[in-house]
Amino acid sequence: MVAHTDISQDIINTDEAIAELVTIRDFLRWSVSLFNEHQVVLGHGFDDPWDEAVALVLHALHLPWDIDVRIQDARVLASERSAICRLLTRRVVERVPTSYLTGTGWFAGIPFKVDQRVLIPRSPIGELIENQFSPWVDPDQVESILDMCTGSGCIGIACAQYFPDALVDCVDLSEDALDVAEQNVQSLGAEHQVNVIYSDLFEALDGRTYDIIVSNPPYVDKQDMDALADEFHHEPRMGLEAGADGLDIVRRMLPELSRHLNPGGIAVIEVGNSWEALELAYPNVGFTWLEFERGGMGVFVLTKEQIDHHQADFVL
Repeated sequence: MVAHTDISQDIINTDEAIAELVTIRDFLRWSVSLFNEHQVVLGHGFDDPWDEAVALVLHALHLPWDIDVRIQDARVLASERSAICRLLTRRVVERVPTSYLTGTGWFAGIPFKVDQRVLIPRSPIGELIENQFSPWVDPDQVESILDMCTGSGCIGIACAQYFPDALVDCVDLSEDALDVAEQNVQSLGAEHQVNVIYSDLFEALDGRTYDIIVSNPPYVDKQDMDALADEFHHEPRMGLEAGADGLDIVRRMLPELSRHLNPGGIAVIEVGNSWEALELAYPNVGFTWLEFERGGMGVFVLTKEQIDHHQADFVL
């Protein structure tokens, strides 16, 4: 467990050291050193401490993350030093993920508003969306998409941008999450294409069918929940935990997929580390596990035909 009090003293009582940090580049280097020294856990949209430092420091300075790198040689004002240190204290001492501190999480090349009512976007499904779920569907034939357990709406809204002729339903049981999703729909100009729906899985979707059902549901099992780093405990438990084996939500989804998929449709679902439990629970089903160029695992695809063939296996 992190000794938060000691770390706080390390950061806050360093006026002399901070006075020697002159440029933005100095503060970026110092931030990376703090992250490494105090074993800050990455994984919320960043896999490199330098990238995370850039996002945090430039946010404190009200600068875009992709500004010309020559800005790194600019001097930092005393008031700006204080702003940077306040954010670093929250990141290193309180272990608040950077995306919550900046209010922005990037997914499929799109900036999404995020706060502690929703998970921070990081699913490898983003890579599938960018590739329009190739080779599993013909993008020109996709007219309807369901994003189940939408959270911030990142998956559904990204689908809308990469499938501009498709209508997208974003569904969640959390009213807080749907509020964030609706804000993202409005801010990204997707209101003509994306519908935000309150529903306990498929409960409010009678009669609706889709060409693609995609979902990043809660799938963290009890063992993994108990071992999560402090950073993850800032996220809503409702979006993470899914029972002893991580399959509480997926078990409820599988029997409903067939009646909500159009012929030729596909279901793409992420189960993360619970993929082994899923294989054990449904040994007769030939799940296709996807590989990703940018990393990630535990995402399977099933066609409508496969789902229909194994419907008896899915019924509880």
